[in-house]
Amino acid sequence: MHQKRAKDLMLPLSEYAVVPEDATIMEALEILEASQKSLPPGRQPHRAVLVRGRNGKIVGKLGQLGFLKSLEPRYNALGDIETLSRAGLSSEFISSMMENMRFWRDDITDVCARARTTRIADAMHPVTENIDENAYIVEAVHMLVMWQTLSILVTRNGEVVGILRLSDVFGEISHYIQSCPK
Repeated sequence: MHQKRAKDLMLPLSEYAVVPEDATIMEALEILEASQKSLPPGRQPHRAVLVRGRNGKIVGKLGQLGFLKSLEPRYNALGDIETLSRAGLSSEFISSMMENMRFWRDDITDVCARARTTRIADAMHPVTENIDENAYIVEAVHMLVMWQTLSILVTRNGEVVGILRLSDVFGEISHYIQSCPK
């Protein structure tokens, strides 16, 4: 296992859900669902879509939490909740702010309308973190833990060629540990 590299566990872009930056949330969900159906046997389902910019390069990522957050526009008024928490605001204070803003109290049909009009580019998380395809898995583990992320883009000569997911790395590490002599 210590000889495995990022490219050995990554999913190539051709096997992942990739959407153009001008796609809507609804279109991204359709692409994500279609991509799930073509997964190789034994692979974990995708939990995000990658976003391709007009220049053809991967510019962002939108995960499940991001999808849900994008359907409630009042979250933007709060700013980055994780940053607020790290700044020392208590979870009780943040919860109070969220309750006062009455999140997710609208008619569910409004969610459908937002999914048809909200652009991925407005909801995505720009990605800058990446790992070279020849990096060892132990380095990938370190990055996943350090950045506290569910996936890292894999590059070859600076170009994104795939995605390395926490679920696949965890599965590999888990199998390795279970095969250790007792």
